[in-house]
Amino acid sequence: MPAADHVDHRRALGIRGKEIAATHLRTAGMLILDRNWRPHSSEVVGEVDLIARDGDALVIVEVKTRRALAFGAPVEAVTRRKIRQLRSLALAWLDERSIHAPALRFDVVAVTIPPAGQPVVEHLRVV
Repeated sequence: MPAADHVDHRRALGIRGKEIAATHLRTAGMLILDRNWRPHSSEVVGEVDLIARDGDALVIVEVKTRRALAFGAPVEAVTRRKIRQLRSLALAWLDERSIHAPALRFDVVAVTIPPAGQPVVEHLRVV
């Protein structure tokens, strides 16, 4: 597969995984507030896949999608560095909106989309 096709394939997989994750969160009663959010400030770099509200809690959601577990479970790709980055991004999101969240939570939604069969969703709360 040419490099450009591989990138397009990975991007499409990621988009599908985020859609599956958003549907899962909505089904669980969460309200999706933002998707693929990037800060306007150059002080903080990165992207938050999904930002949701679960009751009074603002939930920052990292979505990890894989086709198979050959390279490890999707959740294994969430490093301590990524969690620190998500904390900074969450504060930037709140700051840009001049709002305060009574509770802040970090979740990971791991989506495995096998070549055949239904996607498997694993939702880890409070990372």
